[in-house]
Amino acid sequence: MNDASILDRIQTDMAAAMKSRDADTLSTLRMLKAALMEAKTKKPKDEVLGRDEEIEVLQRYAKKRRESIEELKKLGRVERVPREQQEIEVTQRYLPEALGEADLLALVREAVAATGAAGPKDMGKVIGAVMAKVKGRADGSMVSQLVKQALSG
Repeated sequence: MNDASILDRIQTDMAAAMKSRDADTLSTLRMLKAALMEAKTKKPKDEVLGRDEEIEVLQRYAKKRRESIEELKKLGRVERVPREQQEIEVTQRYLPEALGEADLLALVREAVAATGAAGPKDMGKVIGAVMAKVKGRADGSMVSQLVKQALSG
């Protein structure tokens, strides 16, 4: 990624989406911008969001979309799933590239060794150590699942 903030990139892409009349992408970009602006207003007056904070906001947005997809499927409203999926895809453009499962598993094993975790009761320590290292490049549920496997087997 370049030095421009994620918010700046979103604003540039919003202009492009307006010009190309891509209403779905534009809608998602507006929602992302609103989420970032809301997070910015929670900070003291002259402070700006750091790169990690911007990534965290976008990850929360993507997580909400994934949870919405699960709920829609449970309720039988599958016609709305593609729209939610498209929002996730637009959001992913601004997030760092996700780690593969093999890379993540290596980090989990490293964290288990570093924390001296012996069983499931140490899961929190290991997850905390892994999440600090991946900083937005992995989904928390995937990390949790891999840690559980590593500690139980």
